[in-house]
Amino acid sequence: MTFPKLVFLQFLCAAILVSIWVSPGFADDQPKVATVDAGIGSCKANFFVKDGAGKAIYNSKISVLIKYGFMNLRQTDLEAYTNIDGQARFTGLPNFSKKPLEFNISSGTVSKTVTDDPVEKCNAVFDVTLSVH
Repeated sequence: MTFPKLVFLQFLCAAILVSIWVSPGFADDQPKVATVDAGIGSCKANFFVKDGAGKAIYNSKISVLIKYGFMNLRQTDLEAYTNIDGQARFTGLPNFSKKPLEFNISSGTVSKTVTDDPVEKCNAVFDVTLSVH
């Protein structure tokens, strides 16, 4: 092999190794958290949904109706579904609200309502257990 071919081959191998090392597909093995942005304020709410045995529930629906603005005439209806780890996130929630926000969490025939007052707790974390009684 001639010297220029050897240098080119070394450069090619180094470029392939660097691209594999830098590739985000290999570095990030965790599933993405489903995030819905209301675009109203700076508060957020994180949800961890699990069953009675403590296992994460995939694809459970979390919905909330947000009323805001003058005389609460504006409203936004948001929905998010949990990922494989039972996680979902709402961002951009209003910093203040006349009434607390009511999040409805449902999976199959089981449902639960969780209340969040953004004035008291702007970055809320909810650990929700859905179980059949």
